[in-house]
Amino acid sequence: MQTRLPADFLLTPQGQEADRILRNCVHCGFCNATCPTYQLLGDELDGPRGRIYLMKQMFETGAATERTRTHLDRCLTCRNCETTCPSGVAYGHLVDIGREWMEARVQRPPADRLRREGLRRALLAPGVFGTLLRLGRGLRGLLPQALKRRVPTAPAPGSRPSRQHARRMLLLEGCVQPEIDPGINAAAARVLDRLGITLESVPGAACCGALSQHLGAVEAAREAMRRNIDAWWPALEFPAESPDGGSVEAIVITASGCGSQVKDYGYLLRDDPAYAAKAARVSALARDLAEVLAGEDLAPLDPGPARRIAFHPPCSLQHGQRVRGVIEGMLTRLGHELLPVDEAHLCCGSAGTYSILQPDLAGQLRDRKLSHLQARGPELIATANIGCQTHLAAASGVPVVHWITLLDTP
Repeated sequence: MQTRLPADFLLTPQGQEADRILRNCVHCGFCNATCPTYQLLGDELDGPRGRIYLMKQMFETGAATERTRTHLDRCLTCRNCETTCPSGVAYGHLVDIGREWMEARVQRPPADRLRREGLRRALLAPGVFGTLLRLGRGLRGLLPQALKRRVPTAPAPGSRPSRQHARRMLLLEGCVQPEIDPGINAAAARVLDRLGITLESVPGAACCGALSQHLGAVEAAREAMRRNIDAWWPALEFPAESPDGGSVEAIVITASGCGSQVKDYGYLLRDDPAYAAKAARVSALARDLAEVLAGEDLAPLDPGPARRIAFHPPCSLQHGQRVRGVIEGMLTRLGHELLPVDEAHLCCGSAGTYSILQPDLAGQLRDRKLSHLQARGPELIATANIGCQTHLAAASGVPVVHWITLLDTP
C-alpha cells in the first residue's frame, strides 16, 4: 500500500511504525473472511481492510470523523486478521496507534468520555471493583434475571502451597481475575507445586495494562507496564536474594489476554530508554500457563474422572500469542474427551471491556459462539481467559471454567 503520511508524523516513532505496517498491506481482503464484526455486519468499514483505509486517510489528512471512531470502536482487537494475513500486517499494533492518535486529537462526547473513563477507573482502582462485585453478589437475589447472570458467583479459591522448590516462577496476579475467580491462580500454584515448581506472587504486579491500552489510554497502560516491571525486576536482577537462591524460569500468566499484553512489553516500551531493555527481558520470560505445563511431565497429576469438554481458545491465546492446540492436547492426554467445535477461530465477544461498551455486537457473537460450543452436548466448557469465561458463563447452559481447574484434583 502506498502512503503519503505527513513529514511531522513520520518523524515520530508512531508515524514510522504506522507507515511500515500500512506499506505491508496488499489490499487482498483475506482478513475480512475471519473478522467477527465483518461477519456480523457485512460492512467493508467494519473489517480490517476498511479500518486500515480509514486509519491511513486519518493519518494522511490529519482529519478524523465520528464515522472513523465508530468503526475503530467496533473492532474487537481479536487479531484474527493477523493469523489470516499472508503479508504479516501487524493490525493490532496499527489499531493501537490509530486509537491513540484519535483520542489525543478528537474529543468524545461527554457522556461517552465519562462512561469509558469511569469504567476504566472502576475496574483498575484498588478495592473499587471488588467492592462493587461483592455488593452485586450480596444483592444477587434481588436483581433482574438478565443482570443477575452477569454477576458471577464467588468460588472458594482454596489455599496456596507454602513449600519452596528449587525451581521458581513468578505469577502475574492480574486485576479483575482475583476478584471474579481467585481460584484460578490458586489452582495454578497447586498444580505447579505438585510438579516441583514454586509459583511466587509478587506484590505490586497486578494490571497488565491491556484494558487501558485498548481504550486509548496509552500512557496509563505504559505506567501499568512499568509498575509490573519494577515489581518483578528485583527477582530477575538479584535471584540470590530469593529463599533458595534459584533464578526465575518464567513469568507465568493464567489469563491469556494479559499474557498477550506482557509478551508485547518489549515492543510497547521499545522507545523508553529507562525500560526498553527490562521490558524486552520480561517479554522473553513471559509464558502462558499452557506453555509452561506443555513442557512438563504431568504424571504426578491426577486428572480425575474423564469429562466431555468443549474448549474455547481465546483470541488472545490463538491469535495474540499464537499458542494453538496446546491445552486441547494436554486435556486429551489426561483422558478427557475434547469435542469438535465449529468456528473455533472466531471471537466470543468478550474482548476486555468490549462486552460492556458494545453489548449488542458482543451478545450476538456470544450467542453464535455458545451455539457451537454446546452443539455436541458437553458437560462443561473450558477456556483460558477470565473475560471469556465470565462472558460465556452469563448465558451458557453448562458450567464454564478455566482449564487449569481440571488439572487441580486432590
